[in-house]
Amino acid sequence: MKRNIKLVIEYDGTAYHGWQSQDNAVTVQDTLTAAVRRLTGENCSLTGSSRTDTGVHALGFVCNFFTGSPIPADKFSFALNTMLPDDIRVVSSEEVPHDFHSRFSAKGKKYLYYIYNSTFASALLRHRAYHVYYPLDVDEMDKAAKYLIGTHDFLAFSASGYSAKTTVRTIMEATVSRVSQAQHFVHPKDGQLIEFSVTGNGFLYNMVRIMAGTLVEVGFGKLRAEDIPYIMESLDRRRAGRTAPAHGLYLAEVYY
Repeated sequence: MKRNIKLVIEYDGTAYHGWQSQDNAVTVQDTLTAAVRRLTGENCSLTGSSRTDTGVHALGFVCNFFTGSPIPADKFSFALNTMLPDDIRVVSSEEVPHDFHSRFSAKGKKYLYYIYNSTFASALLRHRAYHVYYPLDVDEMDKAAKYLIGTHDFLAFSASGYSAKTTVRTIMEATVSRVSQAQHFVHPKDGQLIEFSVTGNGFLYNMVRIMAGTLVEVGFGKLRAEDIPYIMESLDRRRAGRTAPAHGLYLAEVYY
């Protein structure tokens, strides 16, 4: 009987058209699938925990595949990393029950969004954080983020073209803070990097990026923190802020 292997991967999404396999485009799924097939000699199919857009990064993306290969489960990570480009790494590998599905078994996800708040853009962070040159009030942004917590209809924070059966989601945690040390970052001055952290049971298409863009508008005074409940109640995408760029977004963790 084939084994079900779970991989946790991190990747820099700059060079990829997201996770999902696409015709005539380089994706993380296709790149990783090619490595798995080369390693096992099997026509394995990878299932991902979510779709990520072009340029979005991941620290803890989860995927799984079935294989008859005798390779020990914990050794897949070592073997695959010798076959993958430097911008994709398998952090861990393990055998999981046959009914484990990286997407449908997930109970929640955590995303991080990074904003580089400085007069001038950073050469090092140009693909890693959203540059905002005007000063932002982080305390107001954090206050606004707290209104996102709870079970709400997030239609106003969803891009058109969503395919979800319902736009109701539950947000368990949402914070905004300036960070002095951030994983995977090099930056010249403490306090210039702002982190938006949000954990929920699921997210709509572009939901986190729209949340981030809305919080930026709160940060420079175009919106008030107290406007967030009214934006949600309006169910009107036009009431929320712009969709923040993809390159500031990271899928940090998937919960099972």
